[in-house]
Amino acid sequence: MTGPLTIGVATLCHEIVTKLPSDAGGQVRQIGERLHDPLRVAIAGRLKAGKSTLVNALIGRRVAPTAAGECTRVVTRFRYGPADCVTVITRAGERRSLPLDDDGMVPARLGVPASRIAYVDVTLTSDRLRDLTVVDTPGLASTDVAGSARAEEAVGIDADSAEEVAAAEAVMYVFTQAVRADDVRALEAFHAASARMATSPINAIGVLGKVDTLVGGADDPWPVAAALAQQQAGLLSRTVGDVVPVAALLAETAGAGRLTAADRDALAKLAHSDLSLLLVSADLFRSRPAPIGAEQRERLLTRLDLYGIGFACAQLAADANLGTGELVRRIEAASGFARLRATVDQTFRWRSDAIKAGWALTRLERLAGYTADGRARAVIRDALEATLRDPAYHRLRLLDAAQRAANGSVPLAPQWEQELIRLATSDDPRWILELPGAGASELATAAIVAAGRWRAYAVDGAGPAQARIAHIAHRGFHLLAQELRRTSGEPRQVRR
Repeated sequence: MTGPLTIGVATLCHEIVTKLPSDAGGQVRQIGERLHDPLRVAIAGRLKAGKSTLVNALIGRRVAPTAAGECTRVVTRFRYGPADCVTVITRAGERRSLPLDDDGMVPARLGVPASRIAYVDVTLTSDRLRDLTVVDTPGLASTDVAGSARAEEAVGIDADSAEEVAAAEAVMYVFTQAVRADDVRALEAFHAASARMATSPINAIGVLGKVDTLVGGADDPWPVAAALAQQQAGLLSRTVGDVVPVAALLAETAGAGRLTAADRDALAKLAHSDLSLLLVSADLFRSRPAPIGAEQRERLLTRLDLYGIGFACAQLAADANLGTGELVRRIEAASGFARLRATVDQTFRWRSDAIKAGWALTRLERLAGYTADGRARAVIRDALEATLRDPAYHRLRLLDAAQRAANGSVPLAPQWEQELIRLATSDDPRWILELPGAGASELATAAIVAAGRWRAYAVDGAGPAQARIAHIAHRGFHLLAQELRRTSGEPRQVRR
């Protein structure tokens, strides 16, 4: 998704690349080319957290293997392409093309040892990937022994995963059950390893996965899941903007069309039988007498698990004429995936222009700081300063300031922090100023008042770091007031 800020930075890269030596020029060219790519979201988290199942739900196809194997130990990028294809890129730069397997998934065996693979590039004809590239990472290297000192010491970040998170513009962290101390430390390490514009509460969300396993059997997990997600959001408030609970298996099954009419009929038979013991555990579901065969039961478990089976049976018991399509829609609704999709749209896609432009400017700033060529450094810095003088790019300063406040690197009182985040992440003045019924004139006046409040804070009571952020917020509210005056047809008030 390319917007005006991204286009402007891409133009900047194109203009300065010829003024630079080949090494720096090549890096600037790569930054400019990346701006035309879809927003890249990395899926991070502990081993066996359900990351690949979530990837499949996001793509709308079951293509990422979920069972342990070669392909789950390497970084895999899923992006839009004119044909379905798997390309293995080795650390030596070699490329090996493979077809999807007979089930339409990335092959379990890649033909190259995992230690030699840099990443796997998967192109798919899925429309969901037209403006979103999804990166599945091996994730946190940890044991599954909860609470032991050995488990806590074992937590680490797979180097390729850390690199992908650092290269992404946005990140989803996937958890299961309650957040443990090693989760928090690992997430902080991911945060430290990532690009400043990539991971913060502004551009990262948490996903509480496998919520259907939080309670026993087919009981409703959502009361527990909602409370646990809220608790996790509080614990991780400096790392992610929100934590969204989701039953990814149900979302994958519904989105990928894995539930057939034959499955619906099997569920209907179950719905009219005694389920009291069948749904207590997976072992009982497999072993107790039932109106459907063992193979069909195993198929339903892999697609719905006990909660999904119980939910589907309840729907069919209430309406015997319920068709397959409507049943699938209800299963997707029960997965909680709609909220996750809406959060992704609001947190990532809506802000993608600013996120990507900010990512590129950060890379250019770093390049200017690291290059030993004085002339190249001056060319890049002069171009950056000229760009950031444009009022349109003040949104990037606001986004950076909001990230610094949200991740705690520059502490602000909660009311100041929340106002700054609203200003940086929305273009709705009513929401920013918390005046839902106000007209343009009233909003413009409120924006001027807010600008004055931030300026007063900058000169009286703020430390040096807070003052810098306050001046950015003051300028942002002043520009907002100017825009409101312009759109309302009223004369501008010149106040600084």
